[in-house]
Amino acid sequence: MRIAYIYDAVYPWIKGGAEMRIYELSRRLSARGHDVHCYGMKWWPGEGELQRDGVCLHGICKPMPLYHEGKRSLWQAACFARKVLSIKSDFDVIDCQNFPYLPCFSSKLLCSSLGSELFITWLEVWGDYWYEYLGKKGFIGRSIERAAANLTDRNIAISPRTMRDLEEIGVREVQIVPGGIDIKGLERVPASSKESDLIYVGRLVEHKNVDLLIKAIGIVKEDIPDIRVIVVGDGPERGRLAAMVRELGLEKNVKFTGFLDEYDEALAIMKSSRAFVSPSTREGFGMAALEALACGLPVVTVNHKMNAVSDLITEDTGMVCEPSCEALADAVIETLQRSDGMRGSCKELARRYDWDAICEKAEWVYSEWM
Repeated sequence: MRIAYIYDAVYPWIKGGAEMRIYELSRRLSARGHDVHCYGMKWWPGEGELQRDGVCLHGICKPMPLYHEGKRSLWQAACFARKVLSIKSDFDVIDCQNFPYLPCFSSKLLCSSLGSELFITWLEVWGDYWYEYLGKKGFIGRSIERAAANLTDRNIAISPRTMRDLEEIGVREVQIVPGGIDIKGLERVPASSKESDLIYVGRLVEHKNVDLLIKAIGIVKEDIPDIRVIVVGDGPERGRLAAMVRELGLEKNVKFTGFLDEYDEALAIMKSSRAFVSPSTREGFGMAALEALACGLPVVTVNHKMNAVSDLITEDTGMVCEPSCEALADAVIETLQRSDGMRGSCKELARRYDWDAICEKAEWVYSEWM
């Protein structure tokens, strides 16, 4: 098959769960003999086309900031969506990621002109959350989301929660192709010398609620004065979060690394930590949490209808608490007390999501729906 992925952000220049998912699937599908192309913004120097791990990367427009004032940029999404229409190659499958929505409509037009099959991979479904995100203008985002859900009958959800959310807005034909983990690659990564009690890995944006974690650490410090927390990632919230750490007197407890050049560095720090914290109320799957489980770390996350990380958690692999700093602090303390005995269960659960098995599922879905 000739397969094209369409997503503006490209790994490893932009690091996130969606970017990592496309990278892992595309290189494995290429190794299986498929002709795989990825179309995104040109985040790399040099030529617009780049061969990497058997996959052809196409930078179809110059890079632009993905976020404006802490929210995804509408202008950036519109510019990228317009450039999608310039793609001329013919493909059997065009898989467009649902976010930031506008490229889905361009991809539909592109498929109509090329005779390709349009697949839309849904990372999240926002529904009524649009009103929280945009206020009174939320009905516009909600309408666009529902319209995107009707562009094709080949919709892929990355988690059971996302599938349920799609069904709630009227989509009936949905296949689940979740995120995964490179178990063999992870096993080769040695633990870091940077030891910590807790680790967070992800973008520093509002809905990730890292401020909730910092406030919770202020409470945990009363019981564990020398608690050590490493925050891996960057984003528009970093300045505010760093100021909060100073205000709460947590400079010796909480350390920011920024984005790491090599993702193995993040895995190495996970391996030298005791627990992973994901306070986000909006996760379509939770790739970093899965990687933490594969490293043997129990995961503390919050109970929210839009947080798919909680679907990965059992009483043997972590805790799900209410999204308050007091509840999070209690869950962190209890998880640290039990973490050593939970490592085996965490690794066992993660093995179900090996990327090779996920790639087989993606290949089957594409071929069945052709």
